[in-house]
Amino acid sequence: MSPRRVAFDVLRQVSGEGAYANLALAKNLARADLETRDAAFVTELVAGTCRLRGTYDAIIESASGRGLKTMQPAVVDLLRLLAHQALNMAVPARAAVDTTVKLARETVGQRVTGLINAVGRRITAHALREWVELLSAGLDENGRLAVATHHPRWIVAAYEKVLPENELAQALEANNLAPKPTLVVRPGLAQVEELAPAVATMYSPFGAVLDGVPGDLTAVREGRAGVQDEGSQLVCLALDRVNTPDGPWLDLCAGPGGKSALLAGLARRRGEYLVANEVAVHRAELVEKALAVYPPGTVNVICSDGRDSEPVRARRPFSRIMVDAPCSGLGALRRRPEARWRRTPDDVAELVLLQRALLETAIGLLVPGGVVAYVTCSPHADETTGVVEAVMADCPDLKLLDASSLLPEVPNTTRRGCVQLWPHRHGTDAMFLALLRGMS
Repeated sequence: MSPRRVAFDVLRQVSGEGAYANLALAKNLARADLETRDAAFVTELVAGTCRLRGTYDAIIESASGRGLKTMQPAVVDLLRLLAHQALNMAVPARAAVDTTVKLARETVGQRVTGLINAVGRRITAHALREWVELLSAGLDENGRLAVATHHPRWIVAAYEKVLPENELAQALEANNLAPKPTLVVRPGLAQVEELAPAVATMYSPFGAVLDGVPGDLTAVREGRAGVQDEGSQLVCLALDRVNTPDGPWLDLCAGPGGKSALLAGLARRRGEYLVANEVAVHRAELVEKALAVYPPGTVNVICSDGRDSEPVRARRPFSRIMVDAPCSGLGALRRRPEARWRRTPDDVAELVLLQRALLETAIGLLVPGGVVAYVTCSPHADETTGVVEAVMADCPDLKLLDASSLLPEVPNTTRRGCVQLWPHRHGTDAMFLALLRGMS
C-alpha cells in the first residue's frame, strides 16, 4: 500500500468515524509495514493535515468557490492531504496534484478526478503564507491570529484570557510543534539511566525525552517505564511532596493509567497503596495493564463512576487524591492534532459540570487534613480556576495551597495560587494543578 493511501485511510477514519488520529495512525502503520522513511512521511502528512484542517478547509472553499458540504467527505479529505503536501511539506505542486488525482481515482472513482485536479491547481497557486494573508483580510486581531496560528477563534479567545498579551501568539504557535516522546520510570522499578539514549527531562526526576521509538527500550517493553508527558509527571510529583496524614491514595479518574503508574510507585515508597478508579471498562483494563508490573498489594483497580462510587467510598478515607478530570484537552493540542477542530465551547460548558462533581466527590473522600490535586490538561479558565473557585465557594473549610512552592525548580508557573504549565514556557503540555486541603 502506498504511503499516501495509508494517510488517506487514516484521515477518513478520523474525519468520518471520529477516530483519534494517533491511534488510527498507529494501527494503519502497523498493518502497512512501511519503511521508516515512508512511515515518517505518513505520520507528518496525517498529523499536519489534522492540525491545520480548519485552515485547509478555508483554502479549499476559496479555491473551489463552493462549501465543503457540497463535496463528498472523501473528496474533501483528498484535497486536505493535497494542501498539506504542497503548502507545508515542500512536495512540488505538480507532484501533489498528480498523486492526489491518482489516489482519487483509486479510492473514490474517475468521476471526481477533474474536480481534484482543478481545485488542486488553484490551491497550489499560492504559498501558505499568501493564503493566510488572503484569508485574514478584513479580520480583527484575534481573527488574524486564529488564521495565522491555525486555531479556531474561540480557542484564541480562551488563551487570551489567561496569558500575557506578549505570549499569546507564542503559545498558540507552540501547539503546532509536535513534541518528541517523553518517557517516565516507575519509581522503585527502574532508573532514568536505563532509558538511554533518552535525555533526562529538565524538571521531572523520573522522565527522559527520546528521539526514537519507546518500544525499542527494554524498560518500556517490560512495563517498568512508560510514555508520559513531563507536565503530567510534575503534577504527580507535587502531590507526593505535599504534607498529609498517613493513609491510602486515590486516583479518581485513572484511565488510561499513566499517572496511576507513577502515583503507585510514589505511594509505595511511602508505604501506602493506591486505589485507581476508572469509569470506562476498556480504560480500566488499560489501567490494570499499566499497573501489573507492581507487586500485589500495591494497587487496587476499580471500575465505577467517580461521582458516586460505592466501591470507592468503601475504601475511604484517603490522604491524597488525584482528580485528573476529563477536560477539553486544550493543553495537549500539539499531541492531539485533530482536537482543536473537534471541540466546541459547548463541550467545555458540559465538561465543567462533570469536573465540579468529581472534585466535590473527592473532597468528601479525604481524611481530615488530606489533599486533593485537581488537574486538567487545559488552561481554559472555566475548566481550571473557575471550577476551583466554585467548589471552594460551596466548601468554605477548604484551603487552597501554594502549589507552585512544591515545584520550586520549575519557573513561572503561578496562576492565581495554582500551577499552570505551558509548552512555550516549559516544554510540557499546558497542565493545570490546584492543591486543596480538606478540613483538619
